[in-house]
Amino acid sequence: MTSQPEISTNKMGKIFIWIAWLIVLALLVFVFQDILEQQWNPNAQPEYRLTESGKAEVRLLQNKQGHYVTQGKINNQNVTFLLDTGATNVSIPAHIADKLQLTSQGSHIAQTANGNVRVYKTMIDQLNIGNLFLYNISASINPGMKSNEILLGMSALKKVEFSQSGNLLILRER
Repeated sequence: MTSQPEISTNKMGKIFIWIAWLIVLALLVFVFQDILEQQWNPNAQPEYRLTESGKAEVRLLQNKQGHYVTQGKINNQNVTFLLDTGATNVSIPAHIADKLQLTSQGSHIAQTANGNVRVYKTMIDQLNIGNLFLYNISASINPGMKSNEILLGMSALKKVEFSQSGNLLILRER
């Protein structure tokens, strides 16, 4: 027959083993979440410099999916951009536009990869990635977008020179 203290000790031992496993699992999630985030956005702190002629230049690495994702700012507020040369305008999900306090200036129907959608015109006073600053950028607020990335379309990209070599994209001030 087992005594009461032995049963209690066994239960405590099992509880501590479960707690240890939960701590190990939490640490693994924490570590792998950082790795996955780095793979999705290798440009969380984009590399930038001035060229020999004094122009701003930003160098972006392609992510595992072949996209260029980077951190930047709109009107001095941190945002994440997904570069999209197929998008006519910068396209901002409505929930992000609300946080950025962007005002709409009328609406129109836009053709997107997901079909036609009503979007709302807006203007971005200042947009920057690293040391590359753009001003008065036409944009669209898209209520149908649920992502946390802003599509950086041609209304912004046409104001910079860009070139791609391998998995590197260079954006340069005009």
